[in-house]
Amino acid sequence: MFLARLPFQEDAAEAAIETLESGAEEGFNAGEVIIEHIANSGLDHPLIHLPHLGPIDMSVTKHVLMLWIVAVAVFFIVTLTVRKYLRQSDPVPTGFMGVIEAMVVFIRDQIAAPNVGQKWVMTWTPWLLTFFVFILGANAIGMIPLFDVLGLLNHAVFHPEAESFLASVVHGGTTATANFNVTAGLATVTFFAIIFAGTLAHGFVQHWKNLVPSGLAKPIYILLIPIELMGMFVKPFALTMRLAANMTGGHIAILAILSFVFLFAEMFESTMAGIGVGIVASLPLAIGISALEIIVILVQAYVFTLLTAVFIGMAIHAHH
Repeated sequence: MFLARLPFQEDAAEAAIETLESGAEEGFNAGEVIIEHIANSGLDHPLIHLPHLGPIDMSVTKHVLMLWIVAVAVFFIVTLTVRKYLRQSDPVPTGFMGVIEAMVVFIRDQIAAPNVGQKWVMTWTPWLLTFFVFILGANAIGMIPLFDVLGLLNHAVFHPEAESFLASVVHGGTTATANFNVTAGLATVTFFAIIFAGTLAHGFVQHWKNLVPSGLAKPIYILLIPIELMGMFVKPFALTMRLAANMTGGHIAILAILSFVFLFAEMFESTMAGIGVGIVASLPLAIGISALEIIVILVQAYVFTLLTAVFIGMAIHAHH
């Protein structure tokens, strides 16, 4: 798994081979390789061309494809597992159903209940559980080197045309939650969920009144109201930056370390020098950081869900 995460995507492999075999003057550009790996495929390499909707290009990029894959996979895996459990006579969950039950109980008892309260726990637990499972799946799929392996096959076996779907699919990273647009979308959903939760609990007008405490001197409200309104937008912004930055950082660190193989090979004009650095330093460090990323995957899904619950709870229990 870790070996497959080497930057052997089509562009990375071609850059390394050109550097080591043909002695290209430009040399191996680690920055370009890293950006190519973590960036979205973008509108320069869309997987599916679609017409514009006003100023918005609706073409499907790689991260959009990954979101679809995660959504479909989560839906079918959870649905089939739960339906199988409901058909069995034994009420004790086994196998993967036990994992699902553990997640449900954890989200309900450790995240939802302490923050939104027992009155609203069954209202918001499904929402928070959906967030947690989806973000966890989107984080985890970036650790599966499907597109790296496909890049190797493209370079060695398939040799597709530059404009083909197969060639386009290896452009860009695979971790959709490392895309700030994706995390901003999730945070926007949280933003409106906070307003909806406050409105549901107190009514629309009272929810906005709860933004600032009552009984203060009127001049204070001149300062307090703009600060509280700004705070409304700071919360989703913090969610956006935290998730995307943490998911991006691990990939950059791994690729930067693995780039030492090509940089040292180019520096000493010896393939063996690059291999030696890879065996002694790059590979062990990359394995360690990859193991750390597994923890980050879980922690970031938990943190995003927890903060969402905290913000919703603050809107519900404004008097606290």
